Amino acid sequence: MATNPRIHVAADFIVGGDVVLPEGPARHVARVLRLGEGAPVRLFDGVGHEALAVIVEASRKRVVARIEAVEAGRGESPLAVHLGQAISKGDRMDYAIQKAVELGVAAITPLYTEHGDVRLKGEREAKKLAHWQAVAASACEQCGRATVPPVHPPQPLDAWLSDRVESLRLVLHPGTAGALEQNGAPASVALLIGPEGGLSVSEIAAATAAGFVPLSLGPRILRTETAPVVALSLLQYRFGDLG
Repeated sequence: MATNPRIHVAADFIVGGDVVLPEGPARHVARVLRLGEGAPVRLFDGVGHEALAVIVEASRKRVVARIEAVEAGRGESPLAVHLGQAISKGDRMDYAIQKAVELGVAAITPLYTEHGDVRLKGEREAKKLAHWQAVAASACEQCGRATVPPVHPPQPLDAWLSDRVESLRLVLHPGTAGALEQNGAPASVALLIGPEGGLSVSEIAAATAAGFVPLSLGPRILRTETAPVVALSLLQYRFGDLG
């Protein structure tokens, strides 16, 4: 594991240039890690670039790092999975997003479903979306990814289904155990996971009509935040970079 802290900074990396760290990471570097001038750090821009940098200014209000080298980021899976995750309350949604990012997901769309008990509107939805994107960025800092997968604005399930073009589309539902037995890795995957109460009969029918194949994860019923961890692990092992 890398010993230098990894920090997400949405900035252009130019060798010899200075980058002012955002308030949150700056506070963590200066007050928690207590790093001072001359300390090495790793920065990543969220779109695939990583930088080796050194702190040149560290105060309680401002931390500046100087870029010493720029390189391509690592840690991206060759398998592009778009996760459609029914919105759950509180920490459960954060956990699902965090673990999905650690397991190489390419994009996440929070979904409104019939049995889902979370409805967000206006400013509350915007704040929650910003929070979820921050969770994704923090997960990238921890797991070594330099590309932060987008968390798209929440949308109704039927709208998400109508936009799907992935070559393999899976919905977690008691069904065939052979959904992952196809020959050759798919170009892309859409993975649909319902809420605690499960997807309704009509939602399963709509997913099937949109080309989704039921995928069973065994005899035990998994929580909505556990299901993406298991499903993504299986997908990455079968078609991605965990094998």
